[in-house]
Amino acid sequence: MDFEISERGKAFAHEYGLTIVDRLGFGVQGAVYQTSARTAMKVFNREDHYLRERDVYRRLFGLQVTKIRGCDVPELLNYNNRFLVIEMTIVEPPFALDFASAYLNRKPDFSEEVLADKMADCAERFEADWPEVDLVIAAFERYGIYLVDVHPGNIRLAP
Repeated sequence: MDFEISERGKAFAHEYGLTIVDRLGFGVQGAVYQTSARTAMKVFNREDHYLRERDVYRRLFGLQVTKIRGCDVPELLNYNNRFLVIEMTIVEPPFALDFASAYLNRKPDFSEEVLADKMADCAERFEADWPEVDLVIAAFERYGIYLVDVHPGNIRLAP
């Protein structure tokens, strides 16, 4: 799978006149690369993750949202449905990013027990920052964006 992701990333980069400079990260949803234009290029391994993230970025772009409660949000630059790739600006902390698990216009259908477990997990992970992170999550919800994958790698308040 890593080979396919890499090849689609190279094809996207070639089509848009970019060069892949470095791999910034790799996970369950795909890989993120830095390009020669000093942008981030996220290559997805599944179409559903790509579509979710693409649609969140399109919503934020259309609303001209680049910051939520002081957290920078990457700006959408390009996307390609054939390659399952999104190109965006690179952000530094404080930031909020990675929307491949987010829901648009509806809350995820989790039981009360699952929600309580998620909130307890978030409170533990973020410690003293949790009240502010909870406000960041609520701010996204005002735009109809319901975050599911909430952890310090995706929402970071300080460098």
